[in-house]
Amino acid sequence: MDYLVNAIGHVQLNVVDVDALVKESTEILGLHVTHQTDKEVWLSCSGRKAELVLHESDENSVRSVGFDAVSKAAVAEAASRVEDAGCRIVSNEPTLACCETGVVFHTPQGLQIEVHSPIEDDIYGRRHASPGVGALRLDHVNLTSPDPAETRTQFERIMGLRLSERMVDDSLSWMRGANRLHHCVGIVKGDVGLHHYSFEMGEFADYCRLGDRLDTIEKNFIWGPGRHRPGDNTYAYFINSCGAMVECSGGMAMILDDDRYEPNVITALKRPDNVRVMNVWGEPAPLVWREHKFPWAKLV
Repeated sequence: MDYLVNAIGHVQLNVVDVDALVKESTEILGLHVTHQTDKEVWLSCSGRKAELVLHESDENSVRSVGFDAVSKAAVAEAASRVEDAGCRIVSNEPTLACCETGVVFHTPQGLQIEVHSPIEDDIYGRRHASPGVGALRLDHVNLTSPDPAETRTQFERIMGLRLSERMVDDSLSWMRGANRLHHCVGIVKGDVGLHHYSFEMGEFADYCRLGDRLDTIEKNFIWGPGRHRPGDNTYAYFINSCGAMVECSGGMAMILDDDRYEPNVITALKRPDNVRVMNVWGEPAPLVWREHKFPWAKLV
């Protein structure tokens, strides 16, 4: 099956205190505001018009996650597959004006997903003045689903995503798009929600700057820096002002022999055997990371 999506496109959050998260995203991560109304703010770390979209709300929750299609034609093809995959189309229009086309669908597990044409991008607008660490791009998301194997099948059938790696019990799996990076989405077993969203860092020294910037607002890493074996990327995690987990990652592996690649199956599920499965440097995931929950807004 051909890929219909290239990578993660954007994350939309419902936020009680939008100003606080805008301040943190700009001054800590180095994002900048590209569009703003009384109820909505778009942020990006690059020349893309939107990567993180915040909606003023009376709750903190995930509103939706969008995937960048490889083309407008790919959006139409994805839409044609939604019902056969057991999901339901709720809109045949993009949620953001910076996309020409889009389809929004709900999964039976309670996720709202959008496949949209590539977000408007100024390739010469990647650099901007900021006190933040200067994240490079929105890298990936890890979603939580009560039936992760079924969610993975839906993503395969609708978007053409391919499995890169999984736990033998399907409690966590990683899927890639057309950019061939190890994963643009992870699927974790749990109540429907978001485990984390991730921005790519340019170099390892950025973690030092990030830790120091977090210290100025009396925050700290909850795990890392470290290096994951799945994806081979470096990482550090913190909790943002609305209670969602943010990962900063770097150097994710690329799967170049795509057609010959066989997904890795991880059989070590318990400590101490699994410690270096998730961090090759040996520091195990702390309880706050393993039990983190950030809810998905109730679907209507």
